[in-house]
Amino acid sequence: MNPLERSEKQAIEYEQQQILQQLEDWLELPMLVLSFAWLGLFVVELIWGLTHLLDAIGIVIWGVFILEFILRLSLAPRKAAYLKTNWITAIALLLPALRVLRFMQVLRILQTTRAVRGLRLLRVMTRTNHSMRSLAGNFARRGFGYVMMTTAIITLVGAAGMYAFEQDAPDLPGFDSYSTALWWTAMLMTTMGSDYFPKTAEGRILCFLLALYAFAVFGYVTATLATFFIGQDADDDEAEIIGAKSIDALRDEITALRTEIQSLRQENSQL
Repeated sequence: MNPLERSEKQAIEYEQQQILQQLEDWLELPMLVLSFAWLGLFVVELIWGLTHLLDAIGIVIWGVFILEFILRLSLAPRKAAYLKTNWITAIALLLPALRVLRFMQVLRILQTTRAVRGLRLLRVMTRTNHSMRSLAGNFARRGFGYVMMTTAIITLVGAAGMYAFEQDAPDLPGFDSYSTALWWTAMLMTTMGSDYFPKTAEGRILCFLLALYAFAVFGYVTATLATFFIGQDADDDEAEIIGAKSIDALRDEITALRTEIQSLRQENSQL
């Protein structure tokens, strides 16, 4: 490829990237709303099941996501790199197709209880990740608010998954209601835990993933709260910790002292 062709290709890729970025800016908020609606429908499906109307709404939202993904892929300058970056999103959009095909009796092999539960676990993970990516795109800085909102969503979805999986336990069901599963998941997210241990393989995997997330977030929340209280002490002149105001005052005094010393030197030199 000669330099002229390379320059033209780079110009085309740059223009495609600009169009893709503008499209993402336009669709950012609508896709965020649809992502949470889609995730909410999934939670309802896990707990109570979907009515025909809600199922139709979910299929429409799924179709919108597919069209959006195809449009972004067509505008991406480097399609292989885009697929590599968004492979989890692609899986999340392909999984509902297996559910539709199951109703068409094309994939009879997936009718076993273990396979259905495995697909359900994969859907919990991928669909939550899809919503989290949409949420992250709307936060310029992923700070404490983003972490708290993400934790709340993961807790709600995780509780729905645990409730759905543990209903298939070989012994007595682990949770008699979604509220019980939500309380158990909340205790897990606060690293307190409870006496109940998941009985199904899918429930144990989900419990392990929730515990990993809780362990990672707990350290961040602890550090953030510690920083907040230290900042409160820093604003108090009587606090034991030297605050920012005290440091600024000390800096001003040093600056004034230096100015005074320089003035004395000048006076002595003139004498």
